[in-house]
Amino acid sequence: MDILSLEDISKETGKTLKLLRREITSGSLKRINGEHSIRVYRKEYNEWVKSITGSDCYEDKTAFQENDRINKTKKSNDIVNWIDVSKEFETIDGWANHDQIQDINFIDLFTGAGGLSCGLVMAGMTPVGSVEIMPEAVETYKYNFGKLPQFNENVEDRDIREQEVKQHLANSVKGKHIDLIAGGFPCQGFSMAGNRIVTDPRNSLYLDMLEIVKTIKPDFVLMENVEGLRSMLDGKIEEKIISDYKEIGYEINVTILNSADYGVPQQRHRVIFIGNRIGAVNYHPKPIYDESNYNTVGWALEKYLNLEEDKSINHIMSKHSPQMLENLAKIPVGKSLYGNYSDGWKKVDWNKPSCTVKENHGGVNVHPILNRCMTPRELAALQSFPDNFIFKGSKKWQLVQIGNAVPPILGKAIGLAIIKAMEEAKKNDGQLC
Repeated sequence: MDILSLEDISKETGKTLKLLRREITSGSLKRINGEHSIRVYRKEYNEWVKSITGSDCYEDKTAFQENDRINKTKKSNDIVNWIDVSKEFETIDGWANHDQIQDINFIDLFTGAGGLSCGLVMAGMTPVGSVEIMPEAVETYKYNFGKLPQFNENVEDRDIREQEVKQHLANSVKGKHIDLIAGGFPCQGFSMAGNRIVTDPRNSLYLDMLEIVKTIKPDFVLMENVEGLRSMLDGKIEEKIISDYKEIGYEINVTILNSADYGVPQQRHRVIFIGNRIGAVNYHPKPIYDESNYNTVGWALEKYLNLEEDKSINHIMSKHSPQMLENLAKIPVGKSLYGNYSDGWKKVDWNKPSCTVKENHGGVNVHPILNRCMTPRELAALQSFPDNFIFKGSKKWQLVQIGNAVPPILGKAIGLAIIKAMEEAKKNDGQLC
């Protein structure tokens, strides 16, 4: 074999995946550039083996640091069941290899361009239903997911708030056992009256998702949202969400995950609710990376440095005026062109993960090396989208889709954790029979 995965190297050397990633980060073991999965040429591997023969200086002593980092994402009363998915993370990619897609299905609500769907497919799941209101995002979804086996072509720009849309979705999967319903509902407009969430046009989507889950009864439910939801109304919104799902038979566990901990070259914290109605354990994926080996902006963007504009792959460059070019050149790394923006128009650090990619403020970050704003393709790379994932619509709507998306690699890690919970529950059921 001329090319080795980290899993291959781990088997040959007995070294842990965490230690091997540290070797990659330090440059001692050279990876193949331009790939999301870490792979190494056999020649580079042989040279590395020679350099470490007889050495025990790479002691794995990060357990305390890792536990401390995990605890920073939790509330004091969180009950989080962490599970290691690092082995599967390195060896499974259903997006690149359709043979690895299992007979585990999901419905994605508020689909957007399909970042979460892409991640769940990477984990080995099959999409059997989706709902999205933005026409450009629906076009993107159809284009990219239409290549998958068993793809449900009945994807249209529909408003999930309409009763006929909910009924249509339920009818489209009638007779099927649904393993997972996933979605990231908007959280604007939440307020409480006693123990009731006040009806507001902006928060009705949460109730729509709840109604769909109650009707279809998937084994598992997955909800993603901004981390600020946890503190809304002193935590009452989070408590109400957990309570509402408990009423319809789902036990929920919740915590915050940072996308950078799973290989996304971006600091993006999101609250992740995972629940089930089959008595399984709700697993969250244990962090795979840490600050010593995070994937960086440079890791994601280096392959685009000399690439000319190519609209077919969303590599669309902004046409800056001479004055804007001068202004962009003066921005210090880590600072924004506009002082009142926390993330928009920020010049990111080449050697660190990016700040959060957002759709507001034009959805742009400033390139740290080239004197221009990043292209949609580059921003998609910071979100961990595969190179062959193409966004439809004008540049404006491409940026909106990218900024709103769940990073696929984060979705993959979550999907792998849920699959492990499913497999464990199935095994336990078999032992009881």
